[in-house]
Amino acid sequence: MAAGIYIGSTSGYSGKNMVVMGLGMRLQKDGYNVGYMKPVGAVPQEMDGVMGDEDAFFVQSVLGLEEPAELVTPVVVTQDFRVRAFSGQCGNLMPSIAEAYDTLQQKRDVMLVAGSGSMYSGRYCNVDGIRVVKELGLKAVIIDRLHKELNYDYLVVLKDTLGDSLAGVILNDIPANYINEVDGLIKPFLESNGVKVLGVIPKDPLMGAIKVGDLAERLGGKVISAQNKADKVVENFLIGTMQVENFMTHFRKNKNSAVIVGGDRSDVQLVALEGNCPCLVLTGNLYPNDIILTRSEVLNIPIVVVRDDTYTVAKKMEVILSRHKLRDVIKIRQGAQLVSSSLDFAYLKEVMGI
Repeated sequence: MAAGIYIGSTSGYSGKNMVVMGLGMRLQKDGYNVGYMKPVGAVPQEMDGVMGDEDAFFVQSVLGLEEPAELVTPVVVTQDFRVRAFSGQCGNLMPSIAEAYDTLQQKRDVMLVAGSGSMYSGRYCNVDGIRVVKELGLKAVIIDRLHKELNYDYLVVLKDTLGDSLAGVILNDIPANYINEVDGLIKPFLESNGVKVLGVIPKDPLMGAIKVGDLAERLGGKVISAQNKADKVVENFLIGTMQVENFMTHFRKNKNSAVIVGGDRSDVQLVALEGNCPCLVLTGNLYPNDIILTRSEVLNIPIVVVRDDTYTVAKKMEVILSRHKLRDVIKIRQGAQLVSSSLDFAYLKEVMGI
């Protein structure tokens, strides 16, 4: 029997893929034969005529696994599935998940089982994380990503619900100025409530970064100059709607930020280009003048033109940067390194009995 560990989270987009890959790569490096499963797939993708989950295909490729999609993700949430589930026609899905798990875990030392959404996602068809952990007899590791504040109540409630099945929690994306509060207040509070903190992963700008070319695509815009530099990385963004002097003050503090600015604000555009920003995002479907275009080519700084207004683009950017998928090799390596150096592996192995 393989040791089974479920990686769940308090909400979607918390870093489950990063932790699964980081754990998997570290355990493989330590000589363990690692298997992987994502029982419920929320991002349907067809590959070689079989429906599976986009993240599951990706994680398998990173870990060098080639298991059939119907075993790795026995439940794929398509529109058709939702309709059936809400009208009470999806039947009992747990036996097929348990059967797939049983098949996959043969010949493995450790099974990593990835959650989808939060621990209660999938409750409408009885395949939520709580149920999966209990039915498959797994140990759970729950990720809580800092978004304004940590979900410490949720973590304590999970301990009440899961009991000894909760191996511990990982606090993710913690900025440097919040580490003292986490170490001095939150960690002791959680541990006094029986919640083991397995690791605190610091905020790393690279993990939320996105390439200019991908950004243009996600914003529904196009790169109109310095296209050969569309693989530059954007970590953050600044809105250039203010006066040039005020803009310069902000810009000096945020060097790796894309600058979102109206296509008619050539004054701000020029300051951003000369200050070597990673890219300009011009809004309102307005093209820049020739001076700006020439400087962009000379300085190798791409310009993206988008249809939306500045406010809409800024809202979209916020979502993109908080949810950008971990796809680039550099980010996978960086993520694996963050997980490896932040987690208490000795404790985890002890809990898993490996």
